[in-house]
Amino acid sequence: MATKIPTLDLVRNYSRIKAEILEAMQGVLETQHFILGPDVSLFEKECEQYLGGVSAVACASGTDALILALMSLDIKEGDEVITTPYSFFATASCITRLGAVPVFVDVDPVTFNIDMNKVLDATTPRTKAFLPVHIFGQMAPLEEGLKELASRGIPVVEDAAQAFGAWRSVEGDILRAGAVGRIGCFSFFPTKNLGGYGDGGMVVSPDPQLADRLRKLRVHGAGTTYFHDEVGLNSRLDSLQAAILRVKLRHLEEWNDERRIVAGRYYALFAEKGLLETVQPPVELEGNHHIYHQYVVRVPRRDDLQRFLEEEGVVSRVYYPLSLHLQRCFSFLGYTSGDFPVAEQLSKETLALPIFPELSLEEQRHIVATIGKFFGK
Repeated sequence: MATKIPTLDLVRNYSRIKAEILEAMQGVLETQHFILGPDVSLFEKECEQYLGGVSAVACASGTDALILALMSLDIKEGDEVITTPYSFFATASCITRLGAVPVFVDVDPVTFNIDMNKVLDATTPRTKAFLPVHIFGQMAPLEEGLKELASRGIPVVEDAAQAFGAWRSVEGDILRAGAVGRIGCFSFFPTKNLGGYGDGGMVVSPDPQLADRLRKLRVHGAGTTYFHDEVGLNSRLDSLQAAILRVKLRHLEEWNDERRIVAGRYYALFAEKGLLETVQPPVELEGNHHIYHQYVVRVPRRDDLQRFLEEEGVVSRVYYPLSLHLQRCFSFLGYTSGDFPVAEQLSKETLALPIFPELSLEEQRHIVATIGKFFGK
């Protein structure tokens, strides 16, 4: 093709809502309320309505959301937090920032989410939280361990940074990503399904008192200006970002549905090319509503394929090339190669292909044809 196919094209998305975005931004400029202004409060209320049954506290980033969540639970030095080694760096760094210890559990080879069958075995008297990640836009089956974790006094902090809008149906109930545990954390980084035009994040909780504490923690621990109950962070969502996100929230369901259509087309095209024995597409767990933040496949000769795609005008990405337990900065934890074989294998075999609502059938045909060409199909 004449031009490269990106993994994400924000320009195409912006063109669909340009007039709405400019009107929303102009409204903020007219009021000059830039920090925690009316649009932030309105955005929080709209997210509460969307997620149902939670209080929402907007903050400066998804990373801050995780840190604020753990601070609100009084996670401290020496405490253990169970999490996944196959995730973005912030999932583990937010734990160590507070002096606590990440305790990793391997992931499911099909969904790439943390293996719930192994979580309870990793608990100890020092376990003070469980931090699962809903990776790539698909929820982990948290219901499998919620009751037992609660009986052990271990709160669940959901890292739903990649999963705003994902849900899971369990016994007729709809469980929304981020609204299942004690606290849910979201990122509004521009690449997310619900992304702003800069950094942004949110913490949500069904506990109003905990939400009140989170509101204080995001403004240096102050309940009243200049009166600080504890030491918090400076982590506030800008009003301009809130105004942009309010526009995009109105379109989120439509865009997530379009992503699901794109994912379905990939599967059909892989089948048409006879590639399903070579390329393992994402698997949607029964009961899940996957929103395909990323479309991640498992392939042999991953690095060679990525280079070939680049030469043919297709941009792809690797999430994640080195598991968290093997990162140099976490060497003090004492983990070694082979401790979490599934996560380590995924780091060698997974490749994220282009996916966004505006991706065309013609572009997908080219992507799949290029993969087929590489594998001699």
